[in-house]
Amino acid sequence: MASSHFLCGQHLYSSSHGRTKISSFKKGGLSQFSCRPNGSFSFDKKTQYQRTQLVKSMAADSKTGKKQVEIVYDPDEKINSLADEVDKNAGLSRLSLFSPCKINVFLRITSKREDGFHDLASLFHVISLGDKIKFSLAPSKSKDRLSTNVPGVPLDDSNLIIKALNLYRKKTGSDKFFWIHLDKKVPTGAGLGGGSSNAATALWAANQFSGGLASEKELQEWSGEIGSDVPFFFSRGAAYCTGRGEVVEDVTLPIGFDIPMVLIKPPEACSTAEVYRRFRLDQTSNIDPQTLLEKISLNGISPDVCVNDLEPPAFEVLPSLKRLKQRIIAAGRGQYDAVFMSGSGSTIVGIGSPDPPQFVYDDEDYKDVFLSEASFINRAENEWYTEPFSTNNASAPSGLSYATE
Repeated sequence: MASSHFLCGQHLYSSSHGRTKISSFKKGGLSQFSCRPNGSFSFDKKTQYQRTQLVKSMAADSKTGKKQVEIVYDPDEKINSLADEVDKNAGLSRLSLFSPCKINVFLRITSKREDGFHDLASLFHVISLGDKIKFSLAPSKSKDRLSTNVPGVPLDDSNLIIKALNLYRKKTGSDKFFWIHLDKKVPTGAGLGGGSSNAATALWAANQFSGGLASEKELQEWSGEIGSDVPFFFSRGAAYCTGRGEVVEDVTLPIGFDIPMVLIKPPEACSTAEVYRRFRLDQTSNIDPQTLLEKISLNGISPDVCVNDLEPPAFEVLPSLKRLKQRIIAAGRGQYDAVFMSGSGSTIVGIGSPDPPQFVYDDEDYKDVFLSEASFINRAENEWYTEPFSTNNASAPSGLSYATE
């Protein structure tokens, strides 16, 4: 009677005369076996193998002793193949993602809606300044746990990361909970969408842990329930956004990813709610946002296209912000292609140079500003954003508190 052997899981099974023997194996070691003339196997202690080592097994007829089959087995190739399969099927347990912020290259407010929100038309673009978020599967099936590197960040269900994870479970029926650590670099109240990016990143992460239960389009649609800016981050990195900001149209622009910029934010934040309370529709620009988009598509960024209808009310809320912008333009002396406020403030962006004007360092009034150089980035299809190889040069005063928006 011929004997046989086969592999299953992490064990080698051998069968001879109705009896089965089992031997465990792992990368780097294999239980050596030998074949007796009567067709049975015996197993010796584990021995190390190299790639060139082969194990031969012969099955013989017990009556005639004639060789019937010879099996040549390369354990290195087989075990590595099985290990790759185990790794593939083991499932994701940890994930670290970059959570970049955005700037509004232009921002037009076109009308006030019946629901109290405003319709806008804006060119959003992701930039290289961002947070890092680490996700790990939690042993608990009932609660997420969030930690961060800075004070002042809410760690409960009011945090947009937790809101995003709760939304994903609600939409998909997933039972996965997480331990999350947020390494925060994007300041709050800055008009940079840091909290919205965190929420989008959390949705993306939850979907990866669940094997892609939702499409990118579904994630984008769901994310509008968290906040108006969140859907933008599911674009490729540059998008023309309308409605409350949740209607996202990917655009391709002649803007080089090597164009530098500097972000300058005073320690005072601009309350978005307060800025909109002071906003007056009759004081906005009358230029068609489509015209702005066409100009940028043809000629790139220039001062005449970087229109922000929220600057006047933001400068009322924070008069020093208007003075900061004016001083940057005057001191730049052509250093910047454009200087403008992002979103509802209070970040002033200088496109064309990574360096702030000298007065920011010299003037005592600006000793506590947040400074960061940055550049435009995008993402590939079915991949999340990655941090550029060059480290962001960001600085902030020790007393400045960051939090998700």
